[in-house]
Amino acid sequence: MERTEVEARDKDRKLQIAVRRAKAALLLSSLKSSVNRVFEAANNDECETQVKEKMRREIESQRVELVKERLKMKKIKFCGMVDLILQVILVMLISSFFMKLALDFFIFDDESFFCYSAT
Repeated sequence: MERTEVEARDKDRKLQIAVRRAKAALLLSSLKSSVNRVFEAANNDECETQVKEKMRREIESQRVELVKERLKMKKIKFCGMVDLILQVILVMLISSFFMKLALDFFIFDDESFFCYSAT
């Protein structure tokens, strides 16, 4: 009987040791995963800050490009308006020149201007 009691105690001790080892393994595993989560969170925070900084720089460069594009469009509109005004002035000058010629011809009846007579 002593042997059976000793064997039973050994089995109980081995069972307790196995349970303790399993608990220790679970604790180590959860500790390792929590440490990994902390490192991943730190890396994610660092990556997020890098991504945010990159996005901020990209937005800033896009704003600069937008301002440049607006200035370019304003210059194009201004040049178009100046071109239109110059064309209108040129048409007015040419039409007034021809109007003066026509009025001179009809009012003063000066034919010598257009055709010379051989006298």
